[in-house]
Amino acid sequence: MTDLARRALAEAVGTGLLVTAVIGSGIMAQRLSPGDVGLQLLENSTATAFALTVLILIMGPVSGAHFNPVVSLADWLLSRRDGLKGLVYLPAQVAGAIGGAVLANLMFELPAITTSTHLRTGPALWLGEIVATAGLVTLIFALTRTGRAALAPPAVGAYIGAAYWFTSSTSFANPAVTLGRTLTDTFAGIAPASAPGFIAAQLIGAGLGLALVRLLYPADPLPHLDRPEDDRESHRSGQQPQRPGR
Repeated sequence: MTDLARRALAEAVGTGLLVTAVIGSGIMAQRLSPGDVGLQLLENSTATAFALTVLILIMGPVSGAHFNPVVSLADWLLSRRDGLKGLVYLPAQVAGAIGGAVLANLMFELPAITTSTHLRTGPALWLGEIVATAGLVTLIFALTRTGRAALAPPAVGAYIGAAYWFTSSTSFANPAVTLGRTLTDTFAGIAPASAPGFIAAQLIGAGLGLALVRLLYPADPLPHLDRPEDDRESHRSGQQPQRPGR
């Protein structure tokens, strides 16, 4: 298997398991705490935050653990290198998200694919997605541009867990995950008609996050999201780290 194929596989599996965690924990929460939406959200957000942290730890050394098309796009826009990686990552992430939704549904003895009827629309929810995505992009690239990529797993997990609660949209912040969640008519679902508005808001949020990163961290002394363990070693030795594919 080529290095790019291996990284794409990591992105597909990681994104898929993230969607499985989001949907699966939502289904479990709905069954364990019927009638208590607040408790359901607490259970769903806690499981998602922990799962995301673990998945970043597993897949980060392989692919950078983007699991998110806007993160891959932001990485390319900031570096202008390795455009082929982005072309491979994005379909892998979407395919993984679809597979993750199917897996979650099947684990709970539901039809493999059901179209969600959960409408999530309106300016307030779109603003929530803009805020959630802008914060996520800013966090990730603030860490990588300051040599603190090792903190990404707990930091990103904590941010997403918190953003479930402080954003009106419960922080999807991910176009691939949004598409995956259209395929389950459960607590975590989103109606297909609502997905375009969420994705548009996520793209706007990513753009705002990128602008903030460029203003706050104009220099980029370290590589971006691939091979963080190599980045840290190069940084400690004082050498200019090598970017994958160079």
